[in-house]
Amino acid sequence: MWEEIDLDRALWIIPAVRMKMKRDHRVPLSPAALALITTLPRLAANPLVFPAPRGGQLSDMTLSATMKRMNTADLEKGGLGYTDSTNKRPAVPHGLRSTFRDWVAERTTYPGEMAEVALAHQISNAVEAAYRRGDMVERRRQMMSDWADYLMVTEVGRNTHFHQVSA
Repeated sequence: MWEEIDLDRALWIIPAVRMKMKRDHRVPLSPAALALITTLPRLAANPLVFPAPRGGQLSDMTLSATMKRMNTADLEKGGLGYTDSTNKRPAVPHGLRSTFRDWVAERTTYPGEMAEVALAHQISNAVEAAYRRGDMVERRRQMMSDWADYLMVTEVGRNTHFHQVSA
């Protein structure tokens, strides 16, 4: 929802009523995310940032269908598609969260608990949960910017690779 996004502070605040853990979740927006959001039109009488083409909210299957079409299109061009490197199945939206978590663990020095906060995961240790009050939003800001940069570099490299293969 547009009302959840604070462009001046580069922050998206998802209200507790929309979160599984029933507390507000603050998401620092990377420069790449801000660049995208600021190009989007604001439709009259529609509070949604990404509305469905015919109005209203996107269904939960919209992203899944989009990812499936992207995979098929890439395979048809002779590419490798977008598949899970472990099970070789086509990528699905929830896998993006797993990819982020793996990236933090395997390619960065960011602490794992920062990734867990970014994913809005519940702290399993009751004592730790009782004492951890903050959400590390300013520390997570750099992590999310680095994640956006990683995605851009990875996709640019991937596209370059496919162009070279198909040439």
